[in-house]
Amino acid sequence: MTSSYSTDIVIFGGGIAGLWLLNRLRNQGYQAILLETGKLGSGQTLASQGIIHGGLKYALNGALSGAANIISDMPARWRSALAGEAEIDLRGCRVLSEHYYMWSDSGLRSKLKTFLGSKSLSGRVTAVEKQDYPDFFKAATVDGTLYKLPDFVVDTNSLLEVLVEKQRHRIFKISPRDYRFERNESELINAISFDDRGKQFTLEAQKFIFSAGKGNQQLIDDANLAEPKSQLRPLNMVYVKGKSLPPVFVHCIGDSFSLTPKLTITSHSDAEGEMVWYLGGEIAESGVGKESDAQIHSARKLLTALFPWINFEATEFHCFVIDRAEANVNKNYRPEDAYFIEEDNVVVAWPTKLTLTPNLADNIIGHFVASGVVPSGAAREQDLSGVLVAAEIATSRWD
Repeated sequence: MTSSYSTDIVIFGGGIAGLWLLNRLRNQGYQAILLETGKLGSGQTLASQGIIHGGLKYALNGALSGAANIISDMPARWRSALAGEAEIDLRGCRVLSEHYYMWSDSGLRSKLKTFLGSKSLSGRVTAVEKQDYPDFFKAATVDGTLYKLPDFVVDTNSLLEVLVEKQRHRIFKISPRDYRFERNESELINAISFDDRGKQFTLEAQKFIFSAGKGNQQLIDDANLAEPKSQLRPLNMVYVKGKSLPPVFVHCIGDSFSLTPKLTITSHSDAEGEMVWYLGGEIAESGVGKESDAQIHSARKLLTALFPWINFEATEFHCFVIDRAEANVNKNYRPEDAYFIEEDNVVVAWPTKLTLTPNLADNIIGHFVASGVVPSGAAREQDLSGVLVAAEIATSRWD
């Protein structure tokens, strides 16, 4: 006999986007659950550097792009949430650095780009006097200019834990092979049927949300949707472990005309308390397609050139490829804001960047309200723990 269950909203994907949506929807009174086929945060979330940025990297040509305008207010919004003063209470999430910096070397083009970028975000980017440099830059043996940004860095592990803890009994793991989408007589998706570990049951909902990052395309295919399409932008990320590494949080602006920082560094601790430098920026983009040895050689060479006062002899380098997932719109155009599209009762969503996650939730909830999707008001919520198992939180690559 097949059991039947129901809820208001079913979310697929247990990264920050899905977990944020789950918390927002439930705070709005919707009965909502989240389904994950792997471990929570195992994709783009824990591959993120955790930077809550205000758009400076999109303004290095001296003009505020659409992306920079959209993102500019996000650090303040996140800070409100971290203080427990926003729509989601993120108190308990660790902040790794209250400030983020931008370092330009002595090259003319680098200084020019940095200057123009700072002017286009006037009032939000300030030059740091040398006597106020963090210890890492006070020790610099090369000339450069340091700017302080309104950006900051969160620990994505603790962010996951805070979001999960608030909704722990609404988050479940499923097998990617044991479910099927069902359609009603109007050809709208209205349920999922499961054959999980020998248990057969059906879960009905008003709406379904796909927010699974790279996994969105498989969900789109499984649901036989025609309009939503996903695209992937790979990165070859590097991390460096060393007991003597100091903490540093910085964009390094090079002397080419690229608007991407030559190097973006965040600092983390592994499970043993050892310091980890996590490297993104142009090095991660240009490293796509390189073998591990070649990418590590490039990263080591770049770090040595940028920071000759640091000894990297006793450090350990690793790299891995991660795919950023985005909506594929207008012939591979990259959306500037969080993006979603609805088809057949399914909302397919991409935040595009960690910092824009609150925007995604705003947009979807606003869409539901405008579309007449309201909480069912059921007196008693059904317990799915008897048919589904709890999902576990993933750990960082360096652990």
